[in-house]
Amino acid sequence: MIQLESNSMEKMTKFFYIVDHYVPFPSSEYGGIWNVIAEDDDECFDLITSADDGDFNSQYYGHLRENILKSRTYALAENIDSKIVEEFTT
Repeated sequence: MIQLESNSMEKMTKFFYIVDHYVPFPSSEYGGIWNVIAEDDDECFDLITSADDGDFNSQYYGHLRENILKSRTYALAENIDSKIVEEFTT
């Protein structure tokens, strides 16, 4: 029973991601910095791409995944709702 509680807590761990994703000129001027709270890399990717209102070109999503893997990531002490905290995009 204690083991189940431990596993339950592990699944609820959230992370704070600082994702720096720019596509350099002259290829594109798309990109930005996202501060995201997510359970894992996949959820971070899903949150960023679902917030895309058409300004961020989907052909660069592959680079976004790479940049999420390279992003500064911090474990949070509390279970906070997953969301984009702040973004600066061009």
